[in-house]
Amino acid sequence: MTDWKIFALGAALFAGLTAVLAKVGVKDIPSNLATLIRTIVIIVFLGGLVWFRNEWRNPLELNRHSLVFLVLSGLATGLSWICYYRALQTGPASLVAPIDKLSIVFAIGLSVVFLGERLGPYQWAGASMIAAGTLLIIFK
Repeated sequence: MTDWKIFALGAALFAGLTAVLAKVGVKDIPSNLATLIRTIVIIVFLGGLVWFRNEWRNPLELNRHSLVFLVLSGLATGLSWICYYRALQTGPASLVAPIDKLSIVFAIGLSVVFLGERLGPYQWAGASMIAAGTLLIIFK
């Protein structure tokens, strides 16, 4: 298995774990505070990882194009987390998480439109099944 597939599976596993842990954690506190705490943990963890791997570079010296898109990605992530934690606070994790995973379908569509990526019939069928599966889960 290639590296990217291993990391993608890790991302899926940890995202699934995130839903369960977050649902328990957000039970008795405001969802925005829960998101802030999660963000602080991520900053500390990634700061340590970047330091350990000696990967630090001054962000202001990075390519401006990359920096702009990383900032936009960060804003999108923040908005996603705010929505996700609010949804988890009031809805069941077993339904919130599958709806959140519609991000897969959105990412595929946006990749085709904005990045010019081409999909074959199996990829389109898979994206359709993800969307259909989500609809089956949320509408019982």
